[in-house]
Amino acid sequence: MADFHSPGNTSNPVFTCLLTPKCFDCSAFLQTQKEPPASKQLKMVQGMEGYHFQNWALTYSSNPELYFQPTSIEEVRQILELARQRSKKVKVVGGGHSPSDIACTEDFMIRMDKMNKVLEVDKEKRQATVEAGIFLCDLNEELARHGLAMSNLGAVAEVAAAGVIGTGTHNTGIEHGILPTQVVALTLMTAGGEILKCSDSLNEEIFQAARLHLGSLGVILSLTIQCVPAFRLHELQFPSTLTEVLDNLDFHMKKSEYFRFLWFPHTENVRVIYQDRTDKPVQSTSSWFWGYAVGYHLLEFLLWVSTFLPRMVPWINQIFFSLLSSGRNERVDCSHRIFTYECLFKQHVQDWAIPIGKTKEALLQLKAWLENTQAVVAHFPVEVRFARGDNILLSPCFQRDSCYMNIIMYRPYGKEVPRDQYWAAYEKIMQKVGGRPHWAKAHSCTHKNFQRMYPGFQKFCSIREQLDPTAMFLNSYLEKVFF
Repeated sequence: MADFHSPGNTSNPVFTCLLTPKCFDCSAFLQTQKEPPASKQLKMVQGMEGYHFQNWALTYSSNPELYFQPTSIEEVRQILELARQRSKKVKVVGGGHSPSDIACTEDFMIRMDKMNKVLEVDKEKRQATVEAGIFLCDLNEELARHGLAMSNLGAVAEVAAAGVIGTGTHNTGIEHGILPTQVVALTLMTAGGEILKCSDSLNEEIFQAARLHLGSLGVILSLTIQCVPAFRLHELQFPSTLTEVLDNLDFHMKKSEYFRFLWFPHTENVRVIYQDRTDKPVQSTSSWFWGYAVGYHLLEFLLWVSTFLPRMVPWINQIFFSLLSSGRNERVDCSHRIFTYECLFKQHVQDWAIPIGKTKEALLQLKAWLENTQAVVAHFPVEVRFARGDNILLSPCFQRDSCYMNIIMYRPYGKEVPRDQYWAAYEKIMQKVGGRPHWAKAHSCTHKNFQRMYPGFQKFCSIREQLDPTAMFLNSYLEKVFF
């Protein structure tokens, strides 16, 4: 049988044969099957009891009945067969970075980290076909060896390729779509064990659903990613004001290929970030001391103190802008090292995509609400990014160029910070301007909201019901989405 382990799991695992219920005799069951020759006999995948799943932000957890790490397509098929036999739900988890309960389950959990190979690199087409469980940090290094890179990446690289497209990971750059737009083909195993190959020319409707699948259509087995020649980025960071940036938004978006900005709530301060392709050699003017010792440890301590004295937060925002963001910094490095950055400590996050023309209106409404609600404090930064429209059914950028507006409340040393009033006001503004929430992050939306927000929502629901008629791949999070 295929052995596996769970790093960091402190429970005492009990392994269960996948093909049969616990009270069923495996040998007797196997005798009734047509056995292949000994040289072709398949190993039976095992499930582990006692596994505890915890997401990176430590905001959600679950205790699946059985936890699997398959090593082959056939083992995935076996897991789904057992799930059908026992009428169990199945959830696939990647790096566990989603700050929501989208990956939680009390039934069967599959982690695809042992199916993590680069299957093929087509240098002529600049395409890489990879297994679904490969982490982007590993893929980036492998692509670099072939002189290739992904054209855009999110902040975190310790995430699985299938998970990245599953929730619609994005970065910034109005010339670029969310990360799923870089996927040109994929293979999917349905609840019934059928394997579907999908692309723009093969199962096209399913493809436009599966490129942002929420883990609700089946198990993604492999993806083909459209790459570009490897490139370096020059990053320039400089201070500005919210008024200047909002009044000149079109200029900034045209000035830099990967433009974003950080607003420090309770102030007018903004940190503008330009990232552009360059032939310059690798270099950096950043300081480890200011960026890590001060920017991480001192910030966490002060935010912890502010949980007792909330009125410190505006002062903290102003001080840290002055310490870390009031000057100009530059660095040059390979693209994936510039795209990814430190997310600091544990946090709660909301991130909505709104029509790009509503950026100024929405930010000024949020600023005015904070100014008029003195009892509420907001951590920095409010991160503002941009993405090109697409035709992926559940994409927040479906049929429109979008601005993503990300708000954050840190959890210093794991301590909870009041956020409900801030969260509710932000969501109200986002809905008012036609926003759509990031699927992996916090939101209070329901089926009724999604029907209104997404023109392609009903089409996605029909495809999901066709591929998974028994709702094998749903959990409590997804039941609120689809019912």
